[in-house]
Amino acid sequence: MRRGRPGALPRAGGTPPATAAGSSAQARGAVGETRALTSVAGGGGGDAVEVSRLWHITLSVSGAEAPLAEVRRALEQLAHDHPFLLTSRYARDHAEIRYWEEARDLHDAAAVALRLWGEHRSTARLPPWEIVGLEVIDRETYHQRIAEGYGPLPATPVGVHPF
Repeated sequence: MRRGRPGALPRAGGTPPATAAGSSAQARGAVGETRALTSVAGGGGGDAVEVSRLWHITLSVSGAEAPLAEVRRALEQLAHDHPFLLTSRYARDHAEIRYWEEARDLHDAAAVALRLWGEHRSTARLPPWEIVGLEVIDRETYHQRIAEGYGPLPATPVGVHPF
């Protein structure tokens, strides 16, 4: 799996995606877009194309109560450090982070999501909460749920908000 900063990977056709400040979905590429990552195959010398897909991630964390201002500041720092985050909702004892992840398959997307909170706990000064929930769904399932009127609402407004 190869990850980069938003907008760093070319779209099919070789042109970089347009980015807009504050719009993670645009920075990661349009929700309906499929990108291909190209890598050199080991030992064969030929090129292999690995298709990357977009996965909608909902990460839920909870733990001991923390001051709301500190929780908000920590989530804003996490969003600043990782602009692919779409939205975060929080309370004194829990939070939910939603974003799009680009990965080869569900296993890779889930592995990255499960590392997010722990790897950035100290740099963003996140509360010492544990992950209590993870949902990873593909783009098609996400859009099907929205069209049928159930499932997570589109992640708007973008940003960090109280529950």
